[in-house]
Amino acid sequence: MKKFLYLLIVLAVFSSCSEYQKALKSEDIATKFKMGDTLYTQGKYAKANKLFAQIVPEYRGKPQAEKLMFLYSNSFYKMGDFYVAGYQFERFASSYPKSEKLEEASFLGAKSYYMLSPVYTKDQTETKDAIEKLQVFINDFPKSEYISEANTLVKELDFKLEKKAYEIAKQYNHISDYQASIKSFDNFIYEFPGSSLREHALFYRLDSAFNLATNSVEYKKEKRLKDAKEYYEAFKKAYVNSEYINDADNMALQLDEELKNYSIKS
Repeated sequence: MKKFLYLLIVLAVFSSCSEYQKALKSEDIATKFKMGDTLYTQGKYAKANKLFAQIVPEYRGKPQAEKLMFLYSNSFYKMGDFYVAGYQFERFASSYPKSEKLEEASFLGAKSYYMLSPVYTKDQTETKDAIEKLQVFINDFPKSEYISEANTLVKELDFKLEKKAYEIAKQYNHISDYQASIKSFDNFIYEFPGSSLREHALFYRLDSAFNLATNSVEYKKEKRLKDAKEYYEAFKKAYVNSEYINDADNMALQLDEELKNYSIKS
C-alpha cells in the first residue's frame, strides 16, 4: 500500500513537472497564463514568474494584462527580488491608475524599497529612498488599510537614520575627536529633536565638550569651559533625573573649579 501511494505521488509530481515544461515550450500564451496563474496560487512563484516573463509583452493592451502585470510584479516580491518588485509595482501603478489593485500595488512597491534598507552601519541611501516612497504612499492613500503598517515602517527607517547619526557622533567621542563629536551631536539634536536617543546625545555632547575644555590649550580654554558649562545646563534642564546626572554634576563641579581661575585673573 505504501509503495502504491509513493508511486502515485511520484507520478503526480512527474505529471506536474511535465505540464510545466510543456507550458514553457508552448507558443500558446493562454496556456502559459493559465499554468502561471495556477502555480502562483500554489505558491510556486519562481516557476510562475518564468511563465509570466514569457508572455508579458504579448498581453500588452489585452483585457487580462492588468491581472498579469500584478501577478508578475508580486511574484518578484514573493521571491524576495525587491529591486525588480519595486520597479514592476511602480510600472503597474503608472499603467493602471484606476485599478482596484492600485492601493495594494503602491504599498507593496513602497515596501519593496523598505526591504532593501540595509543595517544602520551601512550607507543609508536606500533607507532614505524607502522613506520617500512610503511617504508618497501615505500621502496618496491616507485612509488605506495599509496605513498603520506604512507609518510603522517609516518610524523604523527614521530610527535607523537616527541610530546611524548618533553612532557616528559617539564614535568621534570614543576616539577623542571631541570637536567633531560636538558638531555631530549638534547636528543630530537639530535634525532629530524628538529622538529617543536625545538624552544620550546631550550627555555625550557634554562629555565631549568637557574633555575638549579641560584638555585645551590655554588661550582657548576659558571659552571652551564656558561652552561646556552651557551644555551641562542644557542637559540638566532636560534630564534632571537622567542615569547620567551624577557624572554630569561631577563634570560641572570641575568646570566651575577651573573657571574660578579666570574670574580671579579678570
